[in-house]
Amino acid sequence: MARNFTRSRPKQGERLLQFRLAAGFSQKELADLIGETQQNIAFWEQAEKPPRSDTLPKLAKVLGVSVEDILNGEGTSPKKSGPTGKLQTLFEKASQLPRSQQEKLMDFITAFVSHYQQNKEQKTT
Repeated sequence: MARNFTRSRPKQGERLLQFRLAAGFSQKELADLIGETQQNIAFWEQAEKPPRSDTLPKLAKVLGVSVEDILNGEGTSPKKSGPTGKLQTLFEKASQLPRSQQEKLMDFITAFVSHYQQNKEQKTT
């Protein structure tokens, strides 16, 4: 169960929290992806002190932001130029599949997106 803190969250910690939530990760999931502990993620989200310099690039990549955004990006939000968070991780794993499996996955995704777009168009007309 999450603890309620009475003091306000520092700006850097708040940014990290918002980036993590926007990417759709729990603290544990993010920690596993970057090779850290859940406790470190919780600490960085509550502290003025930023993550270690060797961890910042890993965090930025997984969260879909720049290191600068994590450190001092006032009011920034994750970039929407491509998949981030869980979707990016899934695509990276899918890229390791054999070519025939990748093609099956692309067929499924294409059909899924096409079906979604058709439903969306029907609702607007």
